[in-house]
Amino acid sequence: MSRLVIASIGPASSVQDGGRHGAQRYGLTVSGAMDRLSLAAANTLVGNEPFAAVVEVGPFGAAFTARDGAVRVAISGAPRNADVAGSAVAMDASVTLKDGETLTLGFARGGAFTYLAIEGGIKGEPVFGSLAVNARAGLGSPYPRPLQAGDEFTVDAASGAAELRIELPKPSSGPIRVLLGPQDDEFDEANKALFLSSEWKISATSDRMGYRLEGPAIKHLHGHNIVSDGTVNGSIQVPGNGAPIALMMDRGTSGGYPKIATVITADIGRLAQTSAGTAFRFSAVSMAVAQDEAKKFAQLIRNLPDRLRSAETVALNIEALSDANVAGYAVSAVDAGTWQVAAEP
Repeated sequence: MSRLVIASIGPASSVQDGGRHGAQRYGLTVSGAMDRLSLAAANTLVGNEPFAAVVEVGPFGAAFTARDGAVRVAISGAPRNADVAGSAVAMDASVTLKDGETLTLGFARGGAFTYLAIEGGIKGEPVFGSLAVNARAGLGSPYPRPLQAGDEFTVDAASGAAELRIELPKPSSGPIRVLLGPQDDEFDEANKALFLSSEWKISATSDRMGYRLEGPAIKHLHGHNIVSDGTVNGSIQVPGNGAPIALMMDRGTSGGYPKIATVITADIGRLAQTSAGTAFRFSAVSMAVAQDEAKKFAQLIRNLPDRLRSAETVALNIEALSDANVAGYAVSAVDAGTWQVAAEP
């Protein structure tokens, strides 16, 4: 066995997997990875099950050191600079850390969460069937809290398998798609139109429980209190101040604010990866479209192994390149005699 030791890590980083399911009726929240596609991609790269437990790294940087042997890992999700011993490491690819080597991740660019999968998975005692951390509830394993420098994972020794990369579809830049409701009748047509036509930004005070949306105030028809009922990932509640909140993976299982809309399953990861302060819009789709997109998303997850490619690298001898005439003959742009060739008679 080897160890992967956290040398440094920022806030909002924790162990996450596909979540704990089947007990929401008892008030047990699902939790799990904010971006399920990136979770599955990272796991696929190292041969794990798609929703196995990984390290979900928040927007800030992190560093991981292999101890007592080599450790094979993969990274996917929000782009960021990554290197091992000064050599750049590609996103959406696997890499083997030799004993003592450190993988360093920079700040996220154009996203929020990056997923570090470890070959063989993270070892821990499942809590209600999952290792996923919900820090507020003190649930999860092996650390039921945000990760800290000095935490370590006992992991399988690297298998020596060839490194791989994965070709993922380019994320859509269109609006986040929603189904209106289930309490859209608590808002008049003008306010529903305002919700769909406005530009929104995610507040910096957001977290895994909910994304606070900054934009125009949405007014209720009959007040902001309703009989509490169930929520789902992506429910968009509108509290008394009119500022919508998109419920995320650590949400409560029920709530008493009207829900104007629900983010469709296929777009929750896109919303989760939207950086604070980045403008976006919503668009309403039908139930049939939402279901069709959910099926396509599930099929994409199932077919991830078909997107694996060899990650062969070529070591370049920069000194040799500098001495080589790789550009051909030199010419002068202002001397036509060096580059014009007379036509054959």
